[in-house]
Amino acid sequence: MKPMKKLIWIWLVLLGGISTLQAQYFGRNKPNYESFDFKVYQSPNFEIYYYLNDGTRRQDLTNYAEFWYRFIQEMLNDTIVGKNPLIFYNDHPDFQQTNAISGSVGVGTGGVTEAFKNRVIMPIALTNQATYQVLGHELVHAFQFNSILNGDSTSIQNLGNLPLWIVEGMAEYMSIGSVDPHTSMWMRDAVANNDIPSLKDMNNPKYFPYRYGHAFWVFLTGLKGDEIIKPFFKAVALYGVETAVPLVLNTKLEDFSKLWQDALRAQFQPFVANQGKDTPGKPILDASDGGKMNISPSISPDGKYVLFTSERNLFSTDVFMADVNTGKIIKTVFSTVRQGNIDNFDFLESSGAWSPNSKQIALVGFSKGQNILIIKDPFNGRTIKEGPIKGLPAFYNPAWSPDGKTLVVSGMLDGQTDLFLYDIRTEKLTRLTDDRYAEIHPTWTEDGQTIWFSTDQLGFERGRYYGRLPFSLAKMDLSTRATDLVDVFPGADNLNPQVDTAGNIIFLSNRDGYRNIYRYDPATQRVYQLTEVATGISGISQYSPAISVERRRDRILYTHYNNRGYEIFRARSKDMLDKEVDPQEVTFEAAKLPRVNPRINSLVDANVRESTDRAIPCR
Repeated sequence: MKPMKKLIWIWLVLLGGISTLQAQYFGRNKPNYESFDFKVYQSPNFEIYYYLNDGTRRQDLTNYAEFWYRFIQEMLNDTIVGKNPLIFYNDHPDFQQTNAISGSVGVGTGGVTEAFKNRVIMPIALTNQATYQVLGHELVHAFQFNSILNGDSTSIQNLGNLPLWIVEGMAEYMSIGSVDPHTSMWMRDAVANNDIPSLKDMNNPKYFPYRYGHAFWVFLTGLKGDEIIKPFFKAVALYGVETAVPLVLNTKLEDFSKLWQDALRAQFQPFVANQGKDTPGKPILDASDGGKMNISPSISPDGKYVLFTSERNLFSTDVFMADVNTGKIIKTVFSTVRQGNIDNFDFLESSGAWSPNSKQIALVGFSKGQNILIIKDPFNGRTIKEGPIKGLPAFYNPAWSPDGKTLVVSGMLDGQTDLFLYDIRTEKLTRLTDDRYAEIHPTWTEDGQTIWFSTDQLGFERGRYYGRLPFSLAKMDLSTRATDLVDVFPGADNLNPQVDTAGNIIFLSNRDGYRNIYRYDPATQRVYQLTEVATGISGISQYSPAISVERRRDRILYTHYNNRGYEIFRARSKDMLDKEVDPQEVTFEAAKLPRVNPRINSLVDANVRESTDRAIPCR
């Protein structure tokens, strides 16, 4: 790496190993609005700081941490002397106020590992799976820092030899394993667009270090076994990648780089070739008119407009309104640069919600250390309501009831994600669920009597799949509060349910390792695949909303990941595949990252899958 890049990396490491999604944060100096009454809990390997009132939730976090510590310790044959500090915040708005590190904490920052004190600072995430995985990721960083700063032949100067894709990729592999639909989507995109980086190219920031680094470590360990992790990481810290490859792997950098590129091509070319070449419908918002990131579409009930998020204003990520038919931008609806009283808005877990009369929108913002609800008239810019939801410090993905009186949200209270109803006029908050499961992506049926959502309840009841806690579809009868789970594609993530004109459920699933749109018929319980794209239909994270349905005119908007960017398509039922599939058929073949030698078993995969009994006991 060039000297300036080395200095930048050292600065980032001194600040902390920041786990962030592919999103830029153009914020202000970090303010502190609340004082948190932290308690301290001592576990065998950690000093845990928390302010949860729920002791059971604290015990869950302790179980997660101790599992990850034992696993990483065993994998790296290393030990951190003394108890490692862990600081947990109840939600992301609280986390953004942390004074445990300097500098701003962005919307996309999942956690931080501070190097010298080797402490992990992170929020409890919206989903149980994200909390579990980010904690594992950050604890890998803790062991990385410990090995460099306390090593017998390494020191702080060696941090400058470590490119981000080595550091972050190793943490992703050890916390996720070699089967991951999200990283595989990125790699299929690289193959489909003939844009596979060489190892020297990997330092280019256009190749997101988390995803490409993850794939590299799967490739490396699939060739040499997981025993290579420790010596290769140390060699890179001592000498850099260009020297470490021939020294540890006994091959020239150029030859090993070609082997890496060939392995990606061989693994994913068949999956790219076998999928449909046409993306159904018509692109209405893409890079041709200024933005590489066009995400979180929300179509107005009258079918005329679409709200979406994009970075096309260059200095901020903003909410825009466009014409559904032409994609022409009508106006910027929300901008943090222009609206200085709001720190940011949630573009990861939420999309804008339209009122049933298509005259107002609801957004989730960040202000003064908490989430706030913003209700605006998008046409004249007038703010109708702006402020927190009393009693609910963090909430996501609002959905407007058909009568226009109520919003349903996924809310976080005391580190737990549940569904809540919020009366817009009276500001009354009603809790719909109260359990350890995460309920996300709520939406209403047209009669206002039922709410559909995604939940990880079946994942808890059945155990993890490939180390993941998957989401299934569910519905709640509001008159009885009874919940029914829909057991389709067991083990897959079934997310973002929407109700179409006929009362069917349109949703996203990664049941075959891709991420496509499906239709579930509640009357017959049949499932139909609507898209068959080579890359995937996805927002920035795997939990980001990415589809929106217009009920009156049978139209679907969706976010297609392609060529390292996101574009929004508009399609009708007649444009779709509409192929009936077996609702119990699940295979993650297209989600498997390249492991060249099939005789080498992944110890990481085995340990991550084993986490069901060791880390997450069901109560």
